[in-house]
Amino acid sequence: MRSKNKKILIVIPARLASSRFPNKPMKKIYGIPMIGHCYIRSIKSKLSSDCFVATPDLEIFNYIKLIGGNAVMTSHKHIMCNDRVVEATYQIEKTKNIKYDIIVNVQGDLPMIFPDMIDKLVMPLINSKKNKTTTMVEEIKNISEFYDHNRVKVISDLSENAILLTREPVPSDFKYKNSYKKFKHVAIRAYKRDIFKKISKLKITPIEKIEGIDDLRLIENNIDIKVVKTSKITETVDNKKDLKKVISMMKDDKLLKSYKKKYTQID
Repeated sequence: MRSKNKKILIVIPARLASSRFPNKPMKKIYGIPMIGHCYIRSIKSKLSSDCFVATPDLEIFNYIKLIGGNAVMTSHKHIMCNDRVVEATYQIEKTKNIKYDIIVNVQGDLPMIFPDMIDKLVMPLINSKKNKTTTMVEEIKNISEFYDHNRVKVISDLSENAILLTREPVPSDFKYKNSYKKFKHVAIRAYKRDIFKKISKLKITPIEKIEGIDDLRLIENNIDIKVVKTSKITETVDNKKDLKKVISMMKDDKLLKSYKKKYTQID
């Protein structure tokens, strides 16, 4: 059931010019490009109103259009993915003559996104006037991920607001080794419209630039981010090793089975 009171937009930023893994969005997983999985799975969200892929690349744009999806072209100049989401959102709103209440950023390298993750992420924004932004985390089960710089670690306060996001292994296990739960960021975040407008005017911040993590722009500007935990097992793709891991993890994925036949026929 769609949210009757809130207009919710999902934007999936994606580009081919990845420094760590070029052409990543178009790498195939069971015959479907990675960006296809992100889009197909995201549109199954029960609460969202619209879903668009935002890209500076015609190859991605044309593919999404080919499968009957929505896409917008954006500038090549964006360094951070959230800046691409900002540009795309204002384009979409102008074209559709609509103003969205909540904007969700689902990164294009999360082919194992589950629709109910999106719904869970936006619920704190729907149910509370106080919450303005949310970001999702997953418990780290494999200690190697804790030391992996491609995995963003998240520390939150006692009210479940984010204190820090970093690629470094924090909090330190120097004194209390394996005595606490560790969390990594899942590549989705959501914003209420008023705070989204404010963020769109903020320049990239020093620590955000160093770490390459969008959420740090909010923290460095004293904007609270509510942390939402998921029990889903997911994986972002930063390199070829991650891609192989995702292919293995998705082998028996029930959601994949529901759309695989339809979309592997499109190329």
